[in-house]
Amino acid sequence: MFSNNDEAVINKKLPKELLLRIFSFLDVVTLCRCAQVSRAWNVLALDGSNWQRIDLFNFQTDIQGRVVENISKRCGGFLRQLSLRGCQEVGDNALRTFAQNCRNIEVLNLNGCTKITDATCTSLGKFCSKLRHLDLASCISITNLSLKALSEGCPLLEQLNISWCDQVTKDGIQALVRGCGGLKALSLKGCTQDEALKYIGAHCPELVTLNLQTCLQITDDGLITICRGCHKLQSLCASGCSNITDAVLNALGQNCPRLRILEVARCSQLTDVGFTTLARNCHELEKMDLEECVQITDSTLIQLSIHCPRLQALSLSHCELITDDGIRHLGNGACAHDRLEVIELDNCPLITDASLEHLKSCHSLKRIELYDCQQITRAGIKRLKTHLPNIKILAYFAPVTPPPSVGGSRQRFCRCCIIL
Repeated sequence: MFSNNDEAVINKKLPKELLLRIFSFLDVVTLCRCAQVSRAWNVLALDGSNWQRIDLFNFQTDIQGRVVENISKRCGGFLRQLSLRGCQEVGDNALRTFAQNCRNIEVLNLNGCTKITDATCTSLGKFCSKLRHLDLASCISITNLSLKALSEGCPLLEQLNISWCDQVTKDGIQALVRGCGGLKALSLKGCTQDEALKYIGAHCPELVTLNLQTCLQITDDGLITICRGCHKLQSLCASGCSNITDAVLNALGQNCPRLRILEVARCSQLTDVGFTTLARNCHELEKMDLEECVQITDSTLIQLSIHCPRLQALSLSHCELITDDGIRHLGNGACAHDRLEVIELDNCPLITDASLEHLKSCHSLKRIELYDCQQITRAGIKRLKTHLPNIKILAYFAPVTPPPSVGGSRQRFCRCCIIL
C-alpha cells in the first residue's frame, strides 16, 4: 500500500511541524490520497490536527454510522466543525460515540439526518458543552426533549435550526431559551406559533436572525413581541405568514433600526402604510422580498428610494400595482447608482420599457427578472443591455399572434425564455 521511500527529500528537509501545517490546508479527499503515499505521509495526513473541520456532504450516500465513529476516534478533541448534512444513514449510536469523543465540537450540521432522535441531543447536551452552532432541520423525530437537553448542556449555543421539526412545541422553545439566552440566529420554518415567539422575545435579547418561513399560524401578536424584545434584529423572514399586517412593519420600524433583510413574500395584508413606517426608520435595509404583497403601490418604492440608500436586492414579483413611475423613483434613489444589484419584476403587468430606461443609471445592477411582463419588449431589453452590458436579464416573450381560444376558454401557449 505504501511507498518504501519514506526518506524522500521533502521528508528530510522539512520538519514535521511544517509538513503538518501544509497538510492543514488540504480537503478531506486530498488528505485521504496523501495518506496512501507513504507511511510517513499516512501519519501526517491522519493526524487529528488536520481534521478540525470536516464536511461530508459530498459523500452523504456513502456515509454509514461506523464512518462517523471512526472519524470521532481519529480526531478526538481536535474536531471543531462537522457537517453530516444529508447523511441519512447516520443514527443515534454513531452520534453518541461522536459526542463522547469530540467534546470540543463547536459547529455541527445534522440537516436531513432523519434517523436521529432525542437520544442524539441528549448525548450532545451531556458531552458537548462548547457547541455553538447546531442544524437539526428536517430531523423529524426531534421533540421538546431535545431542546430541554440542549438548554441544560449547551449554554453557549448561538445558532439553532429546527426547521420542519413539527413535533417541537412552545414548551420546547420555552425550555430552550431559558438556558440558551445568548441565541443569535434561530430558524423555525414551518414549525412554530405565537406563544413560542413570546418566549423568544422575552429571553433572547441578542437575537440577530429569525426565520419563520411558512409558519402559517403566526400573527401580529407573536412578531410584535419579538420586535419589542429583540432590538438587535437584522434579518427577519416571515414569508408565507399570511396573517400578519402593517402592525408588524410598524413594530419593526419602532424597535429594530438595524434591520437589513426583510422577507415577507405572500404576506398579502401588508400595505404602503406599513412600509412607509418601516422605510423611514430602518435605513440599513439591504434586501427585501415583497413578492405577492399585492396591495403595495409606487408609494412604497418612493419611500424606499428616499430612506434606504443601502438597498441591494428587491423583489416585487406579482406586485401588480407597481408602475413605471415607481421604478423611476427607485432608479433616481440613493441606492440606485452604486448599490442596487438585483430587482425582480415578474408578473408586473403595468411595467413597460420606460422602466428599463429608468434603470439605466443603476450601474451596479447585475440581474433583473421580467417574466410575464407583457409590455416589456426585446427592443427595450437591448437598449438596457447597451448601457449595462454585464447585466443578466431573464424574461419570457409570447408569440406575436397567440393561437385562438378553443371552446371559449383561454388556452396557454408556448413562450420563449431569453437570458441576455
